[in-house]
Amino acid sequence: MKIVSTIVLTTLCCASAFGLHGRAVSRALKSPSVVAHPTAKVVEPLDLSGKRTSDTALFNSEASEVRGGAAPAAKAPIDIGLLIYFGLWYLGNYYYNITNKLALTAAGGKTGFPMTISGLQLGVGSLYGIFLWLAPDARTKPTVTFDDLIKMLPVAFCFMGAHSASVFAMGMGAVSFAQIVKAAEPAFAAVLSQFVYGKKISRAKWLCLPIVIGGVILASVKELDFAWAALISACIANMFAAVRGNENKKLMETSGLKERIGSIGNQFALTSILGFLLSIPLIIVREGSRFGEFVQMAKTTPAIWMNLVASGLWFYGYNEVATMTLKKTGAVTQSVANTAKRVIVIVGVAMVLGESLSPIKLLGCSIGIGGVFLYSIIDNLVKSK
Repeated sequence: MKIVSTIVLTTLCCASAFGLHGRAVSRALKSPSVVAHPTAKVVEPLDLSGKRTSDTALFNSEASEVRGGAAPAAKAPIDIGLLIYFGLWYLGNYYYNITNKLALTAAGGKTGFPMTISGLQLGVGSLYGIFLWLAPDARTKPTVTFDDLIKMLPVAFCFMGAHSASVFAMGMGAVSFAQIVKAAEPAFAAVLSQFVYGKKISRAKWLCLPIVIGGVILASVKELDFAWAALISACIANMFAAVRGNENKKLMETSGLKERIGSIGNQFALTSILGFLLSIPLIIVREGSRFGEFVQMAKTTPAIWMNLVASGLWFYGYNEVATMTLKKTGAVTQSVANTAKRVIVIVGVAMVLGESLSPIKLLGCSIGIGGVFLYSIIDNLVKSK
């Protein structure tokens, strides 16, 4: 636990960089025969559309005369900042799943306090987001109105619902199993987009869904920790996540809202705060009568509150970094990144927590995740032919 706590604090120091406004200092080398170029920022702030807020280009394409022919093309540099984002995203997701499961297990497992833990995780993330607004030279505060906050409530509610249902699923069964079921989210998104939001899904995408669903079913056949409650909760999480995605697109079409929010970090902080406030009534209804018992357990079992705080920080950090990472990449890169993330989390967490990884479960997992990847890129593949 000390090791995990140390890693948490170390990563937070690194991850806090995305909440601060860094200013790059450009220095030019002056020489009669060398043209100096401004040094590019390693990680530049992004707006809600995923565009760099600075107009500084990575390289100036100036023509230079070279004896014997045209100037050689400059090689594109490795985006170190993007690689760091990927690393923090994967690391945060990995450790969130581990610390979340440890907190659930320490608090009683299947008969414990999943709603309380999921709500308090959002509370921890909310405090961190508020800290970034209050800290000197940190994140600029949003200028949203009360009407803006009201419009954000549906997205925040779906965000809270998806998170809480996911925590329920991981508390009722194996984390790897819950992650495999959550990989089927595109199926839910397709149904909602087609029949609720009126957005047509291509035939090619529909044909990919049986592969995804078949992989999930195959992975469930020999699941030692199978529980209907885990399956249903993960499906509910998928439904909330799909609705959130569609509602968020509608929300961002509100005139001037992007400018008033200011940044991706502010949007996630506001969503977390509203999600936490919306979770309080559910905590009271479901586990309010046992809250005193939870407090006593937390006092006598440090593993509960230590993993609760750690998982809350990991959850907030990895979600914000993931959003920034995906905004800086193309569609295919996003698909590959999400696929790789699921594989790393499912296999890595199962090994650490000692969960079952039978050959048929791995086969089902591979088919399901492969189907999700194909679903993500199938339209581009069809168009290119």
